[in-house]
Amino acid sequence: MAATMKSLRIKTGSCKRLLKELQAYEKEVERETAKTGRMKDDGADPHDLKQQESVLAESKMMIPDCTKRLEVALGDLQAILEEAEAESAHGSEEIEEAKKLVSEVEARIDH
Repeated sequence: MAATMKSLRIKTGSCKRLLKELQAYEKEVERETAKTGRMKDDGADPHDLKQQESVLAESKMMIPDCTKRLEVALGDLQAILEEAEAESAHGSEEIEEAKKLVSEVEARIDH
């Protein structure tokens, strides 16, 4: 039981970290897209613009990778959550937190 709860806390933390990482990459893409647009509007030097487009493309490439890692972490969390619920007669704070995170991540991935 204690090992399952410890594992649940670890998997929950991992999932939270990956969700935060995904959100950061999405914000970075928004920021870099806006910066690229401003540079185009301002008639920036073609070399600088090409460099900026490269930065934007790199940021966009990180999102699918991060999403994939988040999906794997979500699967791990769901498996340990089922185990924890089966072992625990009452819903603990960790279990409730994990359930909430699972819902949040599922909504995020399915959007």
